[in-house]
Amino acid sequence: MDKYWIALSSIEQIDSTFIQRIYNYFGDVETAYNASLSDLSQIDGLSVKKAEKFIEKRKNLDLEKTYNTVLEKGIKYFTFEDMNYPKMLKEISDPPAVLYYKGNPELCNFEKTVAVVGSRKASFHAKEAVEKIVSELEGTDICIVSGLASGIDTSAHTSALKHNLKTIGVIASGFDFTYPASNKHLYEQIEQGGGLVVSEYYPTFEPLKFRFPQRNRIVSGLSYGTLVAEASMKSGALITANLTLEQGRELMCIPGLISNPNTEGIYKLLKNGATLVTCANDILEALNWEIKPAKQLQMPLSDLTDDEQKIYNALEVEEKGFDELSTITKINTNDLLINLTTMELKGIIKQVAGDRYKRV
Repeated sequence: MDKYWIALSSIEQIDSTFIQRIYNYFGDVETAYNASLSDLSQIDGLSVKKAEKFIEKRKNLDLEKTYNTVLEKGIKYFTFEDMNYPKMLKEISDPPAVLYYKGNPELCNFEKTVAVVGSRKASFHAKEAVEKIVSELEGTDICIVSGLASGIDTSAHTSALKHNLKTIGVIASGFDFTYPASNKHLYEQIEQGGGLVVSEYYPTFEPLKFRFPQRNRIVSGLSYGTLVAEASMKSGALITANLTLEQGRELMCIPGLISNPNTEGIYKLLKNGATLVTCANDILEALNWEIKPAKQLQMPLSDLTDDEQKIYNALEVEEKGFDELSTITKINTNDLLINLTTMELKGIIKQVAGDRYKRV
C-alpha cells in the first residue's frame, strides 16, 4: 500500500487535506488513489477542480518509478497508516499523508517533544536565551523540534546537539534541496546521529514560499508545546504560535527587550495568556513533566559548610572574581582558595574566563 501513499504525495497540485479527505471517505488508500471523478464528486467539500487535476496528473504517474525514486535516494518514510507515525502529529486537523525522513527515529523521544521557533533575524539576546534554556535540559530525553531555518531555528538545533539532546528538523521542501545552504552541515549532523530531518514533501518539491507556513503546522504538531523566542507581528513564528493554540498545545514565550520590534509578537502572546519562560524549569512546569533539568548540584545545599554557603550566596546574581569574593565573604585568602577548590570539585561552582567564579 505504501506506493499509493507515495504516489499521492508526489502530486504537487493536491495537498494533505485532499489526500486525507479521500482516504477517510474510502477507508482504503488504494481505492482512494484509483477513484473515478464520479466517485470523488460524491465527497462533501472536495474541490472539483482539484479532483480533476488529480485525475489528470494520475494518468502520467508511474507508481513503481515514483516509489523507487524515494528508496534510491535513501529516504525513509512513515505513511499515515504506519504504527510508528508520530502520535501527536496524527492528532492535528491536517496531518501529512507521508512523513519522509533521514536520520534515526528511534533516537528521538516523541513523548517529550518541545518546539522552539522564532525570528530568522534573531538578536544576540534571543539566541543566547535559547542556548541557556536548552542547555538546562542537558541530561534529559527531551527532543527539540524546529524548522532548520536561519536564526532561532539554527540556534535551537545547534544548542540541542551541543548539549547532547536529540532534535527534529522539519523542512519546507523535498530532500533534493538544502535550505538554507548555510545549514548543510547542521542537516548532516542531525541525520548522522543527532535525530531526524523530516518533510511532508516528495524529494523533488522545491522550497517555495507558501510551503514554509505549511511546514509550521508540523513543527507545532510534533510537539507537546512550542517555545517562541522572538516574533514580530508579521512572522512565521507568530503563525506557528497560533497553530500551537489551534492544536490545543502549550504556548510559551521568552521575554525580550521591549525596544526590539521582534518582541512585539511575544508580548502580545504573553498578554493573551502564553506562559512566560526564563529557564528550562518553566517549560517542565508548563507541560507538567516530572523531569529535572540536567544541571543539578551534585550535593544538597544543606550540606554546605558556613564558608561555602557564604561563597554560594555571593554568587547568586552574577559571577565574581577572587578579590570580590574575599571582600564580600570576609574569608581569609588561604581559606577562600581552599573553599573555592573544594566547591569546584563538588560541582557546585565553576571557574570561568578572567579568574571569575559562577554557580553551576
